[in-house]
Amino acid sequence: MDHVIPGEEHDRYNSAPATSGWHFGAPVAPARWGIHTIPLPDEVLVHNLEHGYVNVHYNCPDGCDALVAQLSEVVDIATDVGAKVLMSPYPDMDTRIALTAWTVIDKFDDFDDVRIIAFIMAHESSPLAPEANVPR
Repeated sequence: MDHVIPGEEHDRYNSAPATSGWHFGAPVAPARWGIHTIPLPDEVLVHNLEHGYVNVHYNCPDGCDALVAQLSEVVDIATDVGAKVLMSPYPDMDTRIALTAWTVIDKFDDFDDVRIIAFIMAHESSPLAPEANVPR
């Protein structure tokens, strides 16, 4: 997929959150691994996926401190061992949690650490990602 510049229009993504497609190039993207407390543009998130990241997203319009803490713990453990994992809020999803990797998405409502860890282990640095060998 082609790089786009901020403000440039492009076709819609196939999913929300996006799992592939148009994305910003450097220096706008990719985003640093770890926990982000504000939503990131799909164009940034997709660049991370292109590099083999797993993105963990949550949507809690009324707040969900306990869920954010649980997700943060899993993400912290993954990044502590060098995994390319990013977490950020993602408003307007149709579920409370979404996990994305290049062309793969898993969406659900209730925290499930086993499911999240299995997704990270299966898809982080996946050879399906076009630039999976790029270090974090």
